[in-house]
Amino acid sequence: MFYLVKTPWLLRKLYPDRLWKVQTKEKVLYLTFDDGPHPEATPFVLDTLSAYQAKATFFCIGKNVRDNFDTYRRVVEGGHRVGNHTFDHLNGWKVSDKNYIENIRKASLQIDSRLFRPPYGKVTRFQVQLIQNEGLGLKVVMWDVLSGDFDKGITGEKCAQNVIRHAVPGSVIVFHDSLKALPRLQYALPRVLAYFSEQGYRFDVMG
Repeated sequence: MFYLVKTPWLLRKLYPDRLWKVQTKEKVLYLTFDDGPHPEATPFVLDTLSAYQAKATFFCIGKNVRDNFDTYRRVVEGGHRVGNHTFDHLNGWKVSDKNYIENIRKASLQIDSRLFRPPYGKVTRFQVQLIQNEGLGLKVVMWDVLSGDFDKGITGEKCAQNVIRHAVPGSVIVFHDSLKALPRLQYALPRVLAYFSEQGYRFDVMG
């Protein structure tokens, strides 16, 4: 499975209309969790974040919010931010623009947020324009560092090292609160939080 752990500066330069990282010199990181809420993975994440007084942003799938609303409510009540991740985890490169935007609108009925992250990071320039306008007015949030926790071919230790070696002040870091990612997430997340906490970092929500 090929993917880039660290987003190249050229990609950020080519698509400046998307948020890749936060420009800051402060020791702050932005943890994000995609694909939840999940009845097992999300509570684990919330409990682990709480142990380090860390806040994060959860990019939620609309149908998962519908099916796990109590868990979603716990995310919001815990002082975390939420974002729209479509209703059905759609790949923007494989569906029509009309269906993609309608799916985002459907998710917005479940998710109260002005933030949006495209599943797989796959979204066209035109779709981004529609997402930012067309009455949606959403900020498109990408990432600076991928943990790789979705990759069954690597270990939890590798996921932790992906983040520890590549995160810098202002990095937007992707984990997943999903059943697929959980075995690696359970190992990596506490170690990432511990390492950066010891370095004097704080973990904040996306603006």
